[in-house]
Amino acid sequence: MSANDAPRAPQPSATYDSAFLKACRREPVPHTPVWFMRQAGRSLPEYRKVREGVPMLESCMRPELVTEITLQPVRRHGVDAAIYFSDIVVPLKAIGIDLDIKPGVGPVVERPIRTRADLAQLRDLTPEDVSYVTEAIGLLTRELGATPLIGFAGAPFTLASYLVEGGPSRTYENAKAMMYGDPELWADLLDRLADITAAFLKVQIEAGASAVQLFDSWAGALAPVDYRRSVLPASVKVFEAVAAYGVPRIHFGVGTGELLGLMGEAGADVVGVDWRVPLDEAARRVGPGKALQGNLDPTVLFAPTEAVEAKTREVLESAAGLEGHVFNLGHGVMPSTDPDALTRLVEHVHTHTAR
Repeated sequence: MSANDAPRAPQPSATYDSAFLKACRREPVPHTPVWFMRQAGRSLPEYRKVREGVPMLESCMRPELVTEITLQPVRRHGVDAAIYFSDIVVPLKAIGIDLDIKPGVGPVVERPIRTRADLAQLRDLTPEDVSYVTEAIGLLTRELGATPLIGFAGAPFTLASYLVEGGPSRTYENAKAMMYGDPELWADLLDRLADITAAFLKVQIEAGASAVQLFDSWAGALAPVDYRRSVLPASVKVFEAVAAYGVPRIHFGVGTGELLGLMGEAGADVVGVDWRVPLDEAARRVGPGKALQGNLDPTVLFAPTEAVEAKTREVLESAAGLEGHVFNLGHGVMPSTDPDALTRLVEHVHTHTAR
């Protein structure tokens, strides 16, 4: 079956009644579920050991290695969900974009997209392009059993930012110049990326992912009026493309406090919130009918345990009136974080919120 065909995978029964999926559906939970963005990564010594000598993109294409890395934080921390180990540029690499992830820099694109002719680089993504993803998720779901697996992808705006800039940027001057100066080209670029992103999420869902998260990591660089006009339509297209599968859809960006309502409008079931906006205020901005995810400041984990627990209780108290809450950090786990601090945090949230 093509990734563009109608969905065929029902909600995986083994994970359906998990605390994580119940919270995403805004149903009563036995405890507040916890997982961490970047939980599978450099903060774990076992991750550094298995990744030794293996380039990042290559590691994303080895199903057995992906399986091991994805499972590591589940074993160590007892989190309520695993997140598939990959990178947001994997689907771009899979369709032939000449890019690499350079240590200490990030994704670097050999031929940035700056003209309409450059759009020819963006062909459709097929399941065959990422067969290693299907294989890895099959291995993972057998190992995880009742623990949900979260699939993910980069949102069209964030992918476009990398493609137009040629790599990471603090100002996004080239991307914004295209967005303001050639809105038709910009819209066509994001539309193509929406199709690629949706196809990549469909592959993950059909292989067995229980939920998906769309990372719009750099959307916080936008004013609300620009987000609504130039970004929202593409994000809506992605969420609508996977809606019929019935799996929870999560939307997250950094520095997006002014965009939370619009990000909710994009179609997610769960809106991720960074640490800058308290969850009760975030709920007001997002509006009813959505669960929230977040939002402990990742740097709190460097403080003594008593301080971590105090700040955690503040987050949980702010979330007390929410329809659904998934506890997470307000951004990814920082590489130098003590893994034991994460393990203690999971236990504290579970114990403090036990119903």
